[in-house]
Amino acid sequence: MTDTMANGKPRIAFIGFGEAGQAIAGGLHDADAAQMTAWDILFPNAAGNNMRRAADASGVRYATSAADAVQGAGIIISAVTAASSREAAQSVQAHLRGRPIFLDINSVSPGRKQDTAKMLGSAACYIDVAVVAPIQPARHQTPLLLAGPDSRAVAPKLTALGMRASIAGTEVGAAAAIKMVRSVMIKGIEALTLECFLAAARAGVIDEVAASMRNNYPASIGQRSSLTIWNAWPSMASVVPPKWRKWPKRCGSLASSR
Repeated sequence: MTDTMANGKPRIAFIGFGEAGQAIAGGLHDADAAQMTAWDILFPNAAGNNMRRAADASGVRYATSAADAVQGAGIIISAVTAASSREAAQSVQAHLRGRPIFLDINSVSPGRKQDTAKMLGSAACYIDVAVVAPIQPARHQTPLLLAGPDSRAVAPKLTALGMRASIAGTEVGAAAAIKMVRSVMIKGIEALTLECFLAAARAGVIDEVAASMRNNYPASIGQRSSLTIWNAWPSMASVVPPKWRKWPKRCGSLASSR
């Protein structure tokens, strides 16, 4: 594990540049904390136009390939879809030098993360990372759980970048297990709250239901679920939002990844 620096700043490579990657990169850019590159399989296509614009806005060089992205990087952040997490690691394995830190922040099972760590072997300092709060608005300061044999050595390096990292355990998979079990509660509450507000909309009692939720659950459910949905209600009222539409597929990916 080496410290690869450019102009006194660590070089960070993003593999996958969707919502999570863009948010973390934006926060690091505003903090002037790192030099960054990114690769996403959508970059070469028209579907990647928004991603490339986001990269430009965050001072991120968008690479021509995964190999190009990780060249000279000291930290690699893998933020792809659950189904592609192992493939993303495999795409960079042969191009890693100096055993860079590999932060696997993907929402996959403990078994998938253990398989990925085994595949990368000594080529990278693999860290199982769980993002345990919404990535917005905290961005790179969103709380993270780290797990793996090198997690205690890596945590201070992330803290130096302004990131909020704590240790879940020394075994790969510990952070992923916490997130998966936690999601049973968090995502279940969110789904139930959305169903509640959809029913309230049809019954014409949204204001009354929202007020009741605020009164009954001011700190936990109110902030995490009901108020989140209520504040965004104009864009959600007529259709189930994309965030909830993707969860059945993500849960299926978690199940199939052991």
